[in-house]
Amino acid sequence: MGAVGYDRHQGAAIRTAAATVAQQLTELTGTPPRVTVEPGAIHIETDVTDAALSHWVRLLAVLELGTEYGVSKTPDGQIAWLRIELRRQGPRP
Repeated sequence: MGAVGYDRHQGAAIRTAAATVAQQLTELTGTPPRVTVEPGAIHIETDVTDAALSHWVRLLAVLELGTEYGVSKTPDGQIAWLRIELRRQGPRP
């Protein structure tokens, strides 16, 4: 499979994973997350609600599905975020 086919397949896998994560975050927080498509990745963030805090272990398990994840503090509260990246071919630099 050439690089273009590989990228297309991986892009579809990222979109499927992002949809699953978004659904799980909606169930945990009670509100739909914000999803941003970036070159080679999808960034998903959601407000950390009281409902999410009561299921912190489950929220953490969903965040761990990302390539990177974290929680950021804002003036309005906390935001949990994750990024799902297209897998790179070959060794990392």
